[in-house]
Amino acid sequence: MVPRCSSATGFAILSEMFSAAVLDHFRNPRNAGELPDATATVEVSNPVCGDILKLSARIVGGRITEARFLCRGCTTSIASASILTEKLRGRTPAEARAITAESISESLERLPPETLHGAQLATDAVNALLQKLPSEIR
Repeated sequence: MVPRCSSATGFAILSEMFSAAVLDHFRNPRNAGELPDATATVEVSNPVCGDILKLSARIVGGRITEARFLCRGCTTSIASASILTEKLRGRTPAEARAITAESISESLERLPPETLHGAQLATDAVNALLQKLPSEIR
């Protein structure tokens, strides 16, 4: 018989693996949900792990005024999508291009190397989103 983990045990294991920032964004994701009247919406996936991220943004006056996400994935994919939406707000598309997997990892107090794919999925989403913007906004 295989012993089962209680939710308390599961959270204890997560606490050993991830920073407080990762766990906070995972447990309390910011800007999760649909974004009606988005300027652009994209969906990207990681075919290796199966994580899927849908990212939407509204741009007004040349700046990203709102960003939201839906994610089906691991702890770091959800946390990375959450921090990404915070990083996008108030930026121009040109400034958003500077967001990297490394900068997302740093904002989450350093992701473990084996989970950096979550931050990469977030940067794939922002790059796809920027490509989808009308040319006059890019």
